[in-house]
Amino acid sequence: MTYKKIIDFEFLPDDIEDLYNGKVHDGQYDVLVFIGRFSPFHKGHKAVVDVALKKAKKVIILVGSSFRSRTERNPFNFQERQKMINASFTDQENEKIVILPIRDMTYRDHKWISQVQEAVKEEILNTANEGTGSFRPNGTQDVKVGLIGCEKDHTSYYLKKFPMWGSVGVKFVNPLNATDIRRAYFAGGEAWANVKILQHLPDGVVNFLDHFAHSFDYEYVQNEMAFNRKNKAAWANAPYAPTFNAADSVIIQSGHILLVTRRSHPGKGLLALPGGYLNQEETLLDCALRELREETKIKVPEKVLRGSMVYDRNFDDPYRSDRGRMITQAFLFQLEDMDELPKVKGSDDAEKAKWYPIAFLNEEDFFEDHYHIIQVMLGHMK
Repeated sequence: MTYKKIIDFEFLPDDIEDLYNGKVHDGQYDVLVFIGRFSPFHKGHKAVVDVALKKAKKVIILVGSSFRSRTERNPFNFQERQKMINASFTDQENEKIVILPIRDMTYRDHKWISQVQEAVKEEILNTANEGTGSFRPNGTQDVKVGLIGCEKDHTSYYLKKFPMWGSVGVKFVNPLNATDIRRAYFAGGEAWANVKILQHLPDGVVNFLDHFAHSFDYEYVQNEMAFNRKNKAAWANAPYAPTFNAADSVIIQSGHILLVTRRSHPGKGLLALPGGYLNQEETLLDCALRELREETKIKVPEKVLRGSMVYDRNFDDPYRSDRGRMITQAFLFQLEDMDELPKVKGSDDAEKAKWYPIAFLNEEDFFEDHYHIIQVMLGHMK
């Protein structure tokens, strides 16, 4: 792959055409890759893709958090974001655009990087195999690949994660971002009808969002946001932003994991690890065992549970919860394999408790980052 130095641009939404008038001098790429969550896709995102379309034969848009359950931060699934992106470009432009889903790999950056590299490689090889003549057919080594994105905040850290590729960094100056747009959209009414909000969205995205606003999923996200607002309001007068501590249990037996279904918002109906907030008078392990008993009524003596604990780890991604700054300690309990799994029953915050085959777990069924916690913890089984 060819390495190129970072090229910076600065523009306002009304000045996008200036990017095409002699301000870009580093030649054409075979492929430019744009990574983001695009929740929703707005004119800032479109401006980056417009630049990429001018500079590359093909633009690969990798949609992050594609397999997460719906949350305040990630209210749209991959197919919905794909529709928004396609609706923002002409048919001719869409012929040069490839939109692919990528998984979050929270706490496993090395796997996330490998996933991105593999997705780009596969698309390059697919193009070569099509025989279109766009790329050289001898693998990927001669293909000029670059990353393009907005260097606006910490979420663009990935621009420095791929030194083997070129990098086009766009310094985007915009008074509004996707977070502001989401808040206005799910608030509805006058907040959403505000022309200052709508002018930052392509027409195709506005049309999609107008239709989505009548769906059950829209109402679900509204309820999630309402809970989070109420929860944060209770701490609004604190002298500093609170940090909450919790503990979760990863209980494994005979190729199965014990999970609960959440009874109410946030995460109503989603799968979760048994766990909860730390009380002032208990240790993290005591908290995990107490919550395990309260939520699952598991029929295993506490002495056996304590003796089967093989690993514990802190999980502290700053964005792991929409409820606020939430840090959890997860404990891995590896019970002896048996012909029959221990009896469990949902209680307290859990609508139900159930043993699930580990191989059948799907990320989109899980609350917050619990799926990713499980993937990390499974790597430490004995």
